Amino acid sequence: MANILVVDDERSMREFFKILLHKEGYKAYTTANINEAREIFSQEPIDLIITDIRMPSGSGFDLLENIREENPHIPIILITAFTEPNDALRAMKNGAFDYISKPFNIEEIKSVVKSALQKSNCSAPRMVTSHFPEIIGESREMQKIFDIISRVAPTPANILIHGESGTGKELVARAIQQKSLVAQKAFIPITCSAIPEELMESELFGHVKGAFTGAITAKTGLFAEANGGTVFLDEIGELPLHIQIKLLRVLQEREIKPVGGNQIQSIQVRIIAATNRVLEEEIRAGRFREDLFYRLAVVPIRVPPLRERKSDIPLLAQHFLKKYSRLLGKKVQEISSYGLEVLMKYEFPGNVRELENIIERAVALESSNIILPENLNFSAPNILREERARDNSRGFQALSCEEELFDLGLENIMTRLEKNLLQHTLKKTNNSKIRAAELLQISFRSLRYKIKKYKIEPAE
Repeated sequence: MANILVVDDERSMREFFKILLHKEGYKAYTTANINEAREIFSQEPIDLIITDIRMPSGSGFDLLENIREENPHIPIILITAFTEPNDALRAMKNGAFDYISKPFNIEEIKSVVKSALQKSNCSAPRMVTSHFPEIIGESREMQKIFDIISRVAPTPANILIHGESGTGKELVARAIQQKSLVAQKAFIPITCSAIPEELMESELFGHVKGAFTGAITAKTGLFAEANGGTVFLDEIGELPLHIQIKLLRVLQEREIKPVGGNQIQSIQVRIIAATNRVLEEEIRAGRFREDLFYRLAVVPIRVPPLRERKSDIPLLAQHFLKKYSRLLGKKVQEISSYGLEVLMKYEFPGNVRELENIIERAVALESSNIILPENLNFSAPNILREERARDNSRGFQALSCEEELFDLGLENIMTRLEKNLLQHTLKKTNNSKIRAAELLQISFRSLRYKIKKYKIEPAE
């Protein structure tokens, strides 16, 4: 049973909400005083707040700002009998779920309350419960990875991590190291594509003095530095074939020989490799050795792209929000509900790295305490444009299928199209007029006028 706090100075309104919410299966707390509302909120597990804006004890906006400082995820619905042009914009900027004018329709209230509670349950990020604090995710796909890490980390088996760029393969490698029996030893990350081919062997295995022009001193290779610990070979698919042969020998013999030297050094290192390529295809193309592949992929781990674990997006977004609010000295506390919807519909070709970049830039641009869609749009301009293009395409496609409409004349055609678009948008936003106006790029007052003009009922 959800607990709903109603704040209104009119006794009749408090009684109305108490009866209505009780019939809908909710428990209602009511008060006419802003300070008492704060006390109730601090003492009771409130799931939703419905508050009037203008009251003798204070403004509903003050309550909104105060509550969202304590709990940025609780939905708050503002109601008023005195509509002002800037109130809806202020409500949106301060994170209100919706803004409703009196007198209102009972079905509308029921629908908005239901939507607000559903949105709260779906979008409020939860604490990460895994034993891998650096890896953010609670989806089924990530739970499988956590299970594999826990089982293979204590063993010396070589591991091949594969997945698209930006999915967090190095984080998985570091988690394996941290849970291994050599957690206190060195972890040496090596990006294979970043080392020039002519220097690759020297960087990996070292060289003796005078081994080649410019080798004025001896150099210890990265494998020797990692002795007893872990070497992480990122972008292993970029490794030249002649270096692949030498790496294979290291894996088979557990020994290295510096360039130009005769002394062989025994080493004990665990190798974790990662790639965004399909190595089986590289083998067929002759660019990767099959015997090396099987030596590396004793335990393969696939890190899924973000589009396959979208349920982790709210958690990741909140993590990056806190990170960059702190680093950039901002007080941004959350992402607007529609902003989060936009992120959930995006495919993220750049995966988690792209999401982090979007949130970082949005925090840098945001001047309020909540990230609004226009700043997400600036960070990733394709997101909103593609979403609106899909909606417009569907609308005109539907219109073109009804040739008899053209007998009605242009004015009637445009009227029908506008009404259909309004109904579709309200359904899409779960009857949130604030978010519908935002999506349609019209003022809140204009939206209310059109809803009344076309007698549009709340969407199911």
